[in-house]
Amino acid sequence: MTTLKAPEDTELKARHRAMWASGDYPSMVEAFLLPLGPHLAEAAGAGPGRRVLDVAAGTGNASIPAALRGADVVASDLTPELLEAGRARAQAAGVELDWVPADAENLPFADASFDVVMSAIGAMFTPHHERTAAEMARVCRPGGTVALLSWTPEGTIGALFRAIGPFAPAPPPGARPAPLWGSEDHVRELFGDTVTWSPMTRHTLDITAFPEREAIATHFIERYGPTIAARRNAAANGREADFDAALAGVFHDADLGGGGDSRYAFEYLLGVGTRS
Repeated sequence: MTTLKAPEDTELKARHRAMWASGDYPSMVEAFLLPLGPHLAEAAGAGPGRRVLDVAAGTGNASIPAALRGADVVASDLTPELLEAGRARAQAAGVELDWVPADAENLPFADASFDVVMSAIGAMFTPHHERTAAEMARVCRPGGTVALLSWTPEGTIGALFRAIGPFAPAPPPGARPAPLWGSEDHVRELFGDTVTWSPMTRHTLDITAFPEREAIATHFIERYGPTIAARRNAAANGREADFDAALAGVFHDADLGGGGDSRYAFEYLLGVGTRS
């Protein structure tokens, strides 16, 4: 069952909505993140006769492929602006699904109401990991599937969050770093005996959309909510130049282009399990 939020929790969620609505995350999806959604939808077994919930769905990167595979899909996200972008993407794809504003830590759905509960680089950004894992397990029926795709701590996005962390606003009490969701041990700890996991696998998203390192750094500065929030806080403390140098260092170190066109391999963890 859902619970009432404390005032401080309501304020925190409002800040998160504003962060993800800033910049232009939908354009980031279109630029280089699209392959992640179909990978998760296929791994989760989304298809005809299966009712699917995509948690922290954003613009529907996994939801829309799941619906195209014939599943009955609900896409939920805290940020209405992302859901609106998702509706437009679904219409262009000629597919129908439900779009529901929802907090991943307090899902407005009945117990055991979905055959598949999944999230592609979405649930990992909730501040309280245990709450989100408990909610995902709660709304999945026994014998159903829980599927996660998350950036790893060791990968480029993990490095990005370590670099921008010192510049970001202080996290709320109890919040844990997002890339922990890309750790096999952390996922198993979060879900405990509620989910039996198949062997988790690591993959890379190959990115060649940016001809130079400066282009991808600018892309993140202008369009990615967490980067925007951290840089704004850095500027307020007179550290904007330090922030820009730290971010540039991340993409310099991760560039596989060897002095030519920049090329990146963003590592992510794929986990698929069965609800006990």
